[in-house]
Amino acid sequence: MTIRGCEHIPATLPELPAQPRCDACVAMGDAWVHLRMCLHCGSVGCCDDSKNRHASRHARNAQHPVMRSAAPGERWLWCFADERQVG
Repeated sequence: MTIRGCEHIPATLPELPAQPRCDACVAMGDAWVHLRMCLHCGSVGCCDDSKNRHASRHARNAQHPVMRSAAPGERWLWCFADERQVG
């Protein structure tokens, strides 16, 4: 499978925090499965396998379509607008 680029990827990318966490889950006293970081503003949220799905909710509400994995060693990107892995 070829991973193509995407017109939604911003020109400047935020740095991944040293110790990423889903602040919304922390505030609720919940846990997450995996974390995703918004490439538009740097917001970190829990993935869709987590019960709260804060990352995809952020993408919809803020209209920030591209997220990256916040897991150590992972560098993949996902575009919610195109519904596919990108760049």
